[in-house]
Amino acid sequence: MKQSFPAFSWSLVNQMPIIGIVRNISVEDTSMILPGYVESGLTTIEITMNTPGASEMIQAFGKEYQGKLNMGAGTVRNTKELEVALESGATFIVTPNIDEEVIRECVRQNVPIFPGAYTPSEIYKAWNLGASIVKVFPATSLGPGYFKDVLAPLNEVKLMPTGGVSLDTIEGFYHAGAVAYGIGSPLFNKDLILSKEWAALTQHFKKFTELLSRLRSPR
Repeated sequence: MKQSFPAFSWSLVNQMPIIGIVRNISVEDTSMILPGYVESGLTTIEITMNTPGASEMIQAFGKEYQGKLNMGAGTVRNTKELEVALESGATFIVTPNIDEEVIRECVRQNVPIFPGAYTPSEIYKAWNLGASIVKVFPATSLGPGYFKDVLAPLNEVKLMPTGGVSLDTIEGFYHAGAVAYGIGSPLFNKDLILSKEWAALTQHFKKFTELLSRLRSPR
């Protein structure tokens, strides 16, 4: 296993800690989406490995947007999928589960890994194994209060809500202590994509970046 592209940029994540999740969006549509994604101030994106052509998309768009976007692989469930993702040039890995081998291999290669967890025990296990950030999924079922409760005893753990994170829920998760936000369909509006309204989609992206920028600005 080896990475083909430059290392993951934490400065890009710190600039705008939203991880857009591309799932089952075509290569053609993704190519039209990405310019507006970058223009809106979004900096990190994952393409799920169960999306048709995922590895080719990671490789092509990783090269095209090098230095502008962190291009990662999502829904990495085992070491076989991890190998394909890293060979494609993914600079970070997101998983829906805790696979110890996957986490350890990412740590060994110094590749940021955001494993999925649900319970406090799973969250802490993932963190102890070397997770860069722990993805809590599905976040909507749990709500911001759950994050606040978990972070009371596990205050050193970095959490990323995923699943149902939207313009209506980001603020609650932010105040509960989330450090990043994994967002799929609420960010990649299906109707705008189907109708090829790329300019409108860019404006939709900006609603997310403007909201988070406002929340993070000193008062």
